[in-house]
Amino acid sequence: MFKRLRNRFLVLNLVIISFVMFIAFLSIYLITYNNVQTDIENDLRRVLEFDKGLEINKNSPQLEFVGAQRLPVDNHPQPPSNRSISFSIRVDPNGNITDFSSAFEIDEEFYELAKDKALSSNSDIGKFKADDTYWAFLIKPYLSGKQLVFLDITSRQAILANLVYTFTFVALIMLIVIFFISKFFADRAIKPVQEAFEKQKQFVADASHELKTPLATISTNADALLANPEDTIKNQSKWLYYIKSETERMAKLTNDLLYLAQMDYSEVKMVFSDFNLSKLVENAILTMEAIFFENGISLSYEIEPDLIAHGNQEQIQQVIMILMDNAIKYTDHQGKVSVFLKKQQNNLLFSVTNTGKGIPAENIDRVFDRFYRIDESRTRKSGGYGLGLAIAKTIVEQHGGKISVKSIPDESTTFYIKLPDCGI
Repeated sequence: MFKRLRNRFLVLNLVIISFVMFIAFLSIYLITYNNVQTDIENDLRRVLEFDKGLEINKNSPQLEFVGAQRLPVDNHPQPPSNRSISFSIRVDPNGNITDFSSAFEIDEEFYELAKDKALSSNSDIGKFKADDTYWAFLIKPYLSGKQLVFLDITSRQAILANLVYTFTFVALIMLIVIFFISKFFADRAIKPVQEAFEKQKQFVADASHELKTPLATISTNADALLANPEDTIKNQSKWLYYIKSETERMAKLTNDLLYLAQMDYSEVKMVFSDFNLSKLVENAILTMEAIFFENGISLSYEIEPDLIAHGNQEQIQQVIMILMDNAIKYTDHQGKVSVFLKKQQNNLLFSVTNTGKGIPAENIDRVFDRFYRIDESRTRKSGGYGLGLAIAKTIVEQHGGKISVKSIPDESTTFYIKLPDCGI
């Protein structure tokens, strides 16, 4: 699926770029073509002006070729164009040649050919090809007949042809280069989508797996109740207790899943306000002191007073409770948990450290993944599903903060949260 998506992206990208290149090259070609045509017309008119009023006859002085140079036989003035061969012909009303003029030796048969080509075009200006040479012509009335001026434009046509070949070659090279560049960026652009899709698939699979166990337990206990229809509720209360316990676990799981879905996709923005983060942390510690005592865990804390944060107070409180509850789950009996809150540069730094087994280095990058649990048996016993840290990360990031973890195996684990300082 993603390969097909990438290929579609590549094709669309190449089509768009090819269209843009075609428009750009066509514009350049048309501008160049227009300039060449204007230059040819100007040269034709200069030749016409040069020949205007002169007596043209068949015995006009010619140029003789000596080696690679053209040497004039007499002092006959040269046409103004020194880049191309040019000549002129005068014809009577019947189309017969009466006079011609050229600075070069040209066969009379070619004069006839050039005249026929020009007159048959039914246009006063144009071009034709003869003997692998391109000629441009201009026809103007002269006395009772017409004067035809011809100019060799082979070199200029070659320029236009070379321009087309160059554009074609450059376009092919660019398309090949753009193809590989587009493929590289297409792969990079699709990779996050593919990863998100894979995570979604994994998320659905994990959720289904987590729901499967309590559903199976509920079904088994319900069958046990149905197997003793005449017994009293008091005697069968343990099955009801199991059903209620698994139902509560399922309710917590579905609530967490709905909460994550709302935070991921909801467009409704939470109401943010300034609140005293120091007091919020102190109240959370007071709330959980009894739980620390019951689990035989010593608690120490250092809270810098009157630190003000900006955000949703209920959500930040939830994050604090998640981290402290996580510390309790993974701290052994007679272990220790330390809580710190202080201002660090332009941030508020909150950390929770607990002693214990720690997190293996190969797993530390996955602790914020949904449904990920380091100790499967311990979290199942405590009723966890591996969603708490994922929820905490989502909340912190929505507040413009960062959450991270550092662990020393068989010694301690520390979770850090950085929130922007409100500056009050």
